[in-house]
Amino acid sequence: MADNYHHGNLRQALIDAGIKIINDSGEENLSLRKVAAACNVSHAAPYAHFKDKEELIEAIKNNVTEQFMEELESSVNGKASADEAIIAMGKTYVTFFSNNPDYFVFLFGKQNITAHLQMNKEYKNDYPPFLLLRRMYLKHLEENGLEKSFEEQEIEMIKIWSIVHGMASIACMKGIRSSVNWKDIDERLLV
Repeated sequence: MADNYHHGNLRQALIDAGIKIINDSGEENLSLRKVAAACNVSHAAPYAHFKDKEELIEAIKNNVTEQFMEELESSVNGKASADEAIIAMGKTYVTFFSNNPDYFVFLFGKQNITAHLQMNKEYKNDYPPFLLLRRMYLKHLEENGLEKSFEEQEIEMIKIWSIVHGMASIACMKGIRSSVNWKDIDERLLV
């Protein structure tokens, strides 16, 4: 990472170095001093962007989530139906993490992600990708004239999420070899 950043994007370089350090040696071994060394800057430089390690970790989480959301939202834009949008989201979910396995390990390893599965109430603090899936699922029900109990909806949401999350997990595992092309997942696996 040394000398790989240009004036104006040190913050992003620190975030990228932080996620690498966390995934290589654990969150407990992350420090602003270590990210500074990884970026070949003074030990004081990170403090211009983050007051402490916890603020850096939160920035990493927000950065990864923003990138993930951009990909997911792009995948659903212009789809003719919610069914097509859900399939596109599933493909994007798996592809995003197979292209960025460090992000998967970071987000779903130790970070606190909230995803309420109660379909009769919306929670503002839920993880944004989950809220997008929830909206698409409810649109799917409406477009197809399906009436399901809240319990049935929750079960279906768990199934949908589990399928793509499980595939992404397998795609991110080190040492797993598969004939599946995780970067261009066959949509039949998602239906």
